[in-house]
Amino acid sequence: LSLDKASRLVRLEGKSVDLTPSEFDLLATLMAWPGRAFSRGELLDRLQGTSFDGVERTIDVHIRNLRTKIEPEPSQPRYIETVFGVGYRFSAEQVRMKNEE
Repeated sequence: LSLDKASRLVRLEGKSVDLTPSEFDLLATLMAWPGRAFSRGELLDRLQGTSFDGVERTIDVHIRNLRTKIEPEPSQPRYIETVFGVGYRFSAEQVRMKNEE
């Protein structure tokens, strides 16, 4: 799995993956800090900014959609891991990112 922030392209096994802007931003955030657990609130703030009064469970929907698009077996994710009682993290073993901030 690779992510290019400049071109906003995600590739999985050499094939382009179509993501919504929110899905891309969420994946870019997780991949920028592999192994770091983010709460739903932190991810929502990063996606929408602090002025957005969204529902934290919105993140769960985006994660589910991302897993469907990038995980070989969405029910047993290897890229986006659930951290029970906290939120989500990107597996440190799976990251390869271009054009880091």
